[in-house]
Amino acid sequence: MSDPAPTEKKPIAPPADAGLRGTPDGAWALTGAWTASGLGPMQKQLQSLECAGGVQVLDGSGMDRFDSAGAWILLAWLKRHEATADLQHWQPRWRNLMTAAAQHDTSKLPVVQKQGRLATLGRSAMTGAAQALELLVFLGQTAMVAGRVLADPRRLRWRTVLHHVQIGGFDALPIVGLMSFLLGVVVAYQGADQLRHYGANIFVVDLVGYAMLREFAPLMTAIIIAGRSGSSYAAQIGTMVVTEEIDALRTLGIDPGELLVLPRILALAIALPLLTVFADITGVLGGMVMASTQLDIGSHEFLDRFSREMRGSALLVGLGKSLVFAVVIAVIGCFQGFRTHGSADSVGRQTTLSVVQAIFLVIVVDAVFSVAFNVLDL
Repeated sequence: MSDPAPTEKKPIAPPADAGLRGTPDGAWALTGAWTASGLGPMQKQLQSLECAGGVQVLDGSGMDRFDSAGAWILLAWLKRHEATADLQHWQPRWRNLMTAAAQHDTSKLPVVQKQGRLATLGRSAMTGAAQALELLVFLGQTAMVAGRVLADPRRLRWRTVLHHVQIGGFDALPIVGLMSFLLGVVVAYQGADQLRHYGANIFVVDLVGYAMLREFAPLMTAIIIAGRSGSSYAAQIGTMVVTEEIDALRTLGIDPGELLVLPRILALAIALPLLTVFADITGVLGGMVMASTQLDIGSHEFLDRFSREMRGSALLVGLGKSLVFAVVIAVIGCFQGFRTHGSADSVGRQTTLSVVQAIFLVIVVDAVFSVAFNVLDL
């Protein structure tokens, strides 16, 4: 007995595109799929299709599909001609969808006005002022925590401080040393190119010494630490905020400022001046190497001139700057970390903001120091 021949499955034809035509009795017959994918050219056709106002009969017996896109298109066409719909031969679920769409009048939705430049500037100023006030509150809270720790030094977690000194200080020695050495080379090379014309080769020692000890070493070291440790502080604390570890600490009665902020500030206040001294040494070494190759100034002559002309105040000025820079970087990093909210995207945003603000404030503070030292003749 032979097997019956398999029945051939006919492919299911996709529904036709939406159509709309008038009937002899004055009604409108809807055909095809009135959906987002089936409207096709119907949107443009409705713009040129005219109908009388008042009640318009819409016959839905020929429709295959219907969704919210078709409902909005029909309602917009009727509203443009100040007409209302009388739905006939519509499936109940399509009728309910049409009714629900008609109840939401899009003309009442608020329209967002484009802000002008003055409004944008004002909003930015208000945001900056609010953030400055938050920073002031954060500084006050940190000062209160520092006062409690000074009253009872046993509350300070020295192991945490030493951990951050190692990460923010010792681990940064290679990059700081390389940067400072190359910077000393650049300063000596640029100075040598000019001093050679006047026979004042020996003054390259003064140029490298004062430039590195007073300005370049503390400033460039602070910028590197702002991008390295400041961003790390913001990311670590921000992640703890997102994962609700900060709330857990407060629930346990542990002050986050005492556990997270104060050790980081103290560690950076220790590490950054030491890094600055290291940058001074490597920067002067780079200048000495360049002076010996470009200006025929031997190392003994360079060091003798350096020891006679450089005063201790130049080194102390750089160390004083670095101490202030350390507090600025640590405070900004921790502050932006605590301002994290929402998700991991906010962690990256606040980390970037902490680096930008820290570097900007370091340069501003350095400029203020320069003006003050000039007035005081230091």
